[in-house]
Amino acid sequence: MNYRTATLKDIPAVQALQEKYHVSTISEEDKPDGFVTTLFTEEQFKKLIEKEDGLFLATDDGKVIAYAMAASWDYWSAWALFEHMIKDLPSTTYLGQTLSTENSYQYGPIAIEKKYRGTKVLPNLFEFSRKEMQKRFPILITFINQINPRSLKAHTNLELDIIKEFQFNNNDYYELGYDTSKKTKGSTI
Repeated sequence: MNYRTATLKDIPAVQALQEKYHVSTISEEDKPDGFVTTLFTEEQFKKLIEKEDGLFLATDDGKVIAYAMAASWDYWSAWALFEHMIKDLPSTTYLGQTLSTENSYQYGPIAIEKKYRGTKVLPNLFEFSRKEMQKRFPILITFINQINPRSLKAHTNLELDIIKEFQFNNNDYYELGYDTSKKTKGSTI
């Protein structure tokens, strides 16, 4: 198993994985195992790689089996949900700090091939991502749709803290945070 930052050549494999586990294409029976809700374009992945260095991969025998996205709020500001979260940052306190676009970043979405779920892939990919993003930000922020309990359980097992709940576009979400100076629970890298 290898963990690394993505290059432009990885985009087709990442897109295939995101499409496989997207809420619009995943089967109802597989939905409880987790899903992603946003489809990112090739251009959006390219910007994430070139401008943010924020696409992280787990590979097995050279095949992309998982990815995690992470970037500054500037990158995410093009989406309405993230714009809502950005506006709410000053009213949110975590680790004794008022959140801002300078002291926090947005982590996720992530996708993991089904056969690798429940293994060390998530904690190790999260740890790799955390180490890279810690160079720029002390606080990780993410959100999980409340209809995705597997993702919530997986991330609270990594010791992300639920900061609060919020609503957007008729959906209910949990907002979670993590101290990027803290090693990931369960990671072996």
